Amino acid sequence: MNKQFLSAQAVTQFIDINGRHLAYRTFGSGTPLVLCVRFRGTMESWDPLFLNSLVEQGFQVTIFDYSGLGKSTGERTYNPASLAKDAIELITALKLGKVIIGGWSLGGIAAQIVLAQAPQLVSHVVLLATTPPGSLVKPGEAMFYEMAKRENDFEDFTRLFFEPDSASSRASAERSWQRLSIVREDASPEVPPSWAGEQLGDAPKNPMFPADAVLQVLKSTPIPVLHLGADHDIVFPVENWYSLSDQLPTLHLVTFPSAGHGPHLQHPSAAARHIAAFVSTSVEEDQ
Repeated sequence: MNKQFLSAQAVTQFIDINGRHLAYRTFGSGTPLVLCVRFRGTMESWDPLFLNSLVEQGFQVTIFDYSGLGKSTGERTYNPASLAKDAIELITALKLGKVIIGGWSLGGIAAQIVLAQAPQLVSHVVLLATTPPGSLVKPGEAMFYEMAKRENDFEDFTRLFFEPDSASSRASAERSWQRLSIVREDASPEVPPSWAGEQLGDAPKNPMFPADAVLQVLKSTPIPVLHLGADHDIVFPVENWYSLSDQLPTLHLVTFPSAGHGPHLQHPSAAARHIAAFVSTSVEEDQ
């Protein structure tokens, strides 16, 4: 089963940056796309079919573990600015030039900070099920804060990342769960739930991402931004992006129905095609 996924064949590599070793994998060829992973995520948290589909759409994909997590060394933290620093320094050290910076959930917050702090490195921004900066019109659900602090079984996985009341979404959850169960010998170790829970807090916050400077960048940047979300995201409701849509001049919005906090897990191939269409559209507009 591993042979059909390029991401499963990609060798884990390490690069020494400022006294820490960042673990990363790069596969495919074409336009460089760097992905920042979710809360409690490692390189193993990306659905291999989604990664494969991105490669098929002409992207060179790089995934990595944040400092101190997974197979990376250094001080572990969930401070979004530190996660963005990891991404910026990795892009620079690997000499990737201008990249599409992508991020899922917490990684999407990091990606927005990368845009704000190092726009010279960014051609496009791809945000997956994340939150915008500033005050929210709709906060997340308390259920997430319960599940995020414990080991998760399939039912938790379905409630976190899919729409459990939808038969088709639940079927997609089963398929994604199986793909994510592929074991590789050099797999990144899981992020300890106890440590992650200590960083999270006990209830939804408003704002989740109190960064006025980043919001101002989103309001003025010429760089195209895509948010790919779902109609029932229990962590970061997509309504918060729609409430800002008339203020963010380069924002593209794609929302999947009957889906949850992992729209690219439920629709891996379609999500990759949407990302490719977004990049292609904004390139055409520049010509």
